[in-house]
Amino acid sequence: MLIKVFIVLALIVIIGSLFSALYFLAKDKTGGERTVKALTLRIGLSITLFILLMLGYYFGLIGH
Repeated sequence: MLIKVFIVLALIVIIGSLFSALYFLAKDKTGGERTVKALTLRIGLSITLFILLMLGYYFGLIGH
């Protein structure tokens, strides 16, 4: 159950980062450095979540 809560929270953080990048893209007229940082954070979180899901499945923490 704890793993499911972690997965949902991680997805919420990833979606939040995506929407913050969208906000920075629309409102930031100076260049987009904050947009790039937000998208980089989203990619890093997504890759980390994917790796953790694969490890959880491999070690039997996540069932079929």
